[in-house]
Amino acid sequence: MDKRADQLHVYFLPMMAPGHMIPLVDMARQFSRHGVKVTIITTPLNATKFSKTIQKDRELGSDISIRTTEFPCKEAGLPEGCENLASTTSSEMSLKFIKALYLFQQPVEKFMEEDHPDCLIAGTLFPWAVDVAAKLGIPRLAFNGTGLLPMCAYHCLMEHKPHLKVESETEEFIILGLPDTIKMSRQKLSEHLKDEKETPMTAIVKDFMRAETTSYGAIVNSFYELEPNYVQHFREVVGRKVWHVGPVSLCNKDNEDKSQRGQDSSFSEQKCLDWLNSKEPKSVIYICFGSMSIFSSDQLLEIATALEASDHQFIWVVRQNTTNHEEWMPEGFEEKLNGRGLIIKGWAPQVLILDHEAIGGFVTHCGWNSLLEGVSAGVPMVTWPLSAEQFFNEKLLVEILKIGVPVGAEAWSNRTDSTVPINRKDIERAVTKLMVGQEAEEMRGRAAALGKLAKRAVEKGGSSHNSLIYLLEQLRNAKITSN
Repeated sequence: MDKRADQLHVYFLPMMAPGHMIPLVDMARQFSRHGVKVTIITTPLNATKFSKTIQKDRELGSDISIRTTEFPCKEAGLPEGCENLASTTSSEMSLKFIKALYLFQQPVEKFMEEDHPDCLIAGTLFPWAVDVAAKLGIPRLAFNGTGLLPMCAYHCLMEHKPHLKVESETEEFIILGLPDTIKMSRQKLSEHLKDEKETPMTAIVKDFMRAETTSYGAIVNSFYELEPNYVQHFREVVGRKVWHVGPVSLCNKDNEDKSQRGQDSSFSEQKCLDWLNSKEPKSVIYICFGSMSIFSSDQLLEIATALEASDHQFIWVVRQNTTNHEEWMPEGFEEKLNGRGLIIKGWAPQVLILDHEAIGGFVTHCGWNSLLEGVSAGVPMVTWPLSAEQFFNEKLLVEILKIGVPVGAEAWSNRTDSTVPINRKDIERAVTKLMVGQEAEEMRGRAAALGKLAKRAVEKGGSSHNSLIYLLEQLRNAKITSN
């Protein structure tokens, strides 16, 4: 690698949650492959989730390293070892965690004063990052962890406030000002968005928005061909610079990289591959609701019963700490499956599984990373949004890209399915519609075409590759100007 004095040095500060950390670490690796010196800042416990991958990149010549600082668990009133948002189990804990992120300003500022990087790419949940960057006279790029459609939708909601003009939680309204006609209801919005009354998150959200609008620009894990109208809308209507450099998961080329992405799998990836290799192409449905979802025993029972009734082969990822599986699993469920289903308890090598030719569909919570990994693999999806911006992501899959079948989720649920469970008949109906018949074939064709576009975007000359090259040129120019 070129170690010249004009080498760019970029700091990455990922928010400590799987949906933010995994793509930002992939993005950091992409930067280093383009000759950029990269430093990733995190906490000791979070560093263990990707340190093997970084070490492997270093051995291959990348100038990439990790700097750690302790997570202020005690000061934040969190239990020792709670260094990741996925470790929180209630709204109160999540709020304490988000407030704790403000305590990182001092150690990060100290690191940056020692290293003098040329740019800071930080998660939006670190609003103070824009002030630290300004103090050092360098650009700060905001990483939101979502795509551009939800970012544009959020901007239009704030500007036009159509959700304040309806009379009930279920009445639909159109989000004005967007390139597509997108209808939403208040029950699908997060608490701090629903109305103008103060919530514990109100002041924090205002601070995020202030920081985003004063940043140098935004960097997103997306690609132009996925949401071209929203790239344009964000630049021309929202009026902010944006660089799309995804899908970043595609930087993981071999099975080892794919299986270690995020953290070590709780299930042997070889066993998983052997099981998939024994199946026909496009015959298996993959079910996973991300790292943050917490499902009740009642909901898990509905899923299990629907899968048993559907007759489709499946891989189902159940979070280890979701619940005691003996409580909900139908009697003799695993025995009755007789090789038709594979249940993974804990972390699964999702990209490795989705990329396998046996996978024909994906039941997803519509988290942005899962959405993009499904798109990259060319797989159609059953959409089951739970929280965050996931109901907006569902609109992209179902109504715009037409590669999704909604399961019928109607209410935002703050990570838990505290609402009435989705019943087994609706789950079975959605799975069957995704996997069987003419409509399923057409969806699969659209998904496969989109998967090809995703791969082309990150290749040399592709839209995301060009966007990254252009960004690096601008950062080098900014460095020359500041010197």
